[in-house]
Amino acid sequence: MHILTQLVLLLTFTFNGNFITILNGYKPGDKASDFSLKSVDGKTYSLSNYKDAKGFIIVFTCNSCPFAVMYEDRINDLAKKYRSQGYVLLAINPNDPSVKPDDSYEMMQQRTKEKGFVFPYLFDEGQKVYPVFGATKTPHVFLLDRSHVVKYVGAIDNNAEDAAQVSEKYLENAIAALEKGLDPNPASTKAIGCSIKVRK
Repeated sequence: MHILTQLVLLLTFTFNGNFITILNGYKPGDKASDFSLKSVDGKTYSLSNYKDAKGFIIVFTCNSCPFAVMYEDRINDLAKKYRSQGYVLLAINPNDPSVKPDDSYEMMQQRTKEKGFVFPYLFDEGQKVYPVFGATKTPHVFLLDRSHVVKYVGAIDNNAEDAAQVSEKYLENAIAALEKGLDPNPASTKAIGCSIKVRK
């Protein structure tokens, strides 16, 4: 009876959208599956588009979350800094626009123009990708190596409100570790931001 109860609970959690990410999300050491998502430029992007990439910075973010907005310039700067080192930054908007109209594809296009984003800004239409990664916040970062193995998961740094007061650059430290052939330490931190908006 105890085993049956556990099975029922597992099935309940698996089919409840609020728990999918907890059960199935990537952890450091997992290999990420490829995906195919449309960007604001109308083109479709996948990890496989970048055969020569040394690694990937996958950032789940959006237009509407105050935390995501505070990180916009930092995310853009990261894309500029690390593309010359062979790292590809892909930003993914996981929110359902019926819940957050400011996160519609059209508003993503507008935001890209306003901010001058230099990275592909992808729309997770149907919310199929973020549960696979296990993203729960915006922003939420996943650093992958060239083989798509997850090396770091969590926050970009330790101060959302003031970039000048950052004392721990978690993501950049993780990339530095990869450059030395080491595993990042810490390999995961708590992502701080807004919950991903799902249609009820």
